[in-house]
Amino acid sequence: MFRVLTVAREYGSGGGRIARAVAEKLGWNLLDKALVDAIAKAAQVDPDLARDYDERVDSWMHRVSRRGLWRGAFEGVATVTDTAFFDAETMAALARNLIVEAHSRGNCVIVGRGAQCILQDRKDVLHVFVHAPWSERVARVRTRVPSAENVEQSIHATDRQRADFIRLFFGCNWNNPHLYHMLISSELGEETVAEIIIEAIQRGGEAKA
Repeated sequence: MFRVLTVAREYGSGGGRIARAVAEKLGWNLLDKALVDAIAKAAQVDPDLARDYDERVDSWMHRVSRRGLWRGAFEGVATVTDTAFFDAETMAALARNLIVEAHSRGNCVIVGRGAQCILQDRKDVLHVFVHAPWSERVARVRTRVPSAENVEQSIHATDRQRADFIRLFFGCNWNNPHLYHMLISSELGEETVAEIIIEAIQRGGEAKA
């Protein structure tokens, strides 16, 4: 049986809701927005600031300036107390630490944030990628963000941001099928997909740390 699930998802695919359903049915901890809040607490910054950097990358100019100022001082960062220098790279480093800690405890569902890369070599982790037909993604985002002016552009931009985040900070191709045990469409129905994932968790994997 697997003891941890990572869920990567296209924007508007319903992957976050599916992850929540799996966590609720198994009685596991869900690390999605809660992970962002934990990062903010560790960094001693406002949660809204952490959300601004969630699954994003810093500008090229910011990265160059950062290297010149700090010369790698944030590598392996555990906490950050100077909010003036909290950025996407700090966010990614803290996420890595917290995801590794969550894995050590087990019984959790981790949504995005590079978990499929960070825990790629752990045999007790099931990695899932949730996708959906374009029309369904557009409909979901329109329902979720009714004030959005250009839903299609927003979906493309969010997917691109997530892919860039994974590539820059974890050296992985976000949509590489070999990162995942399962690629599944939410077109099957969110409840059905959740049940399929739960069956995979309960029937497969080796309980090795």
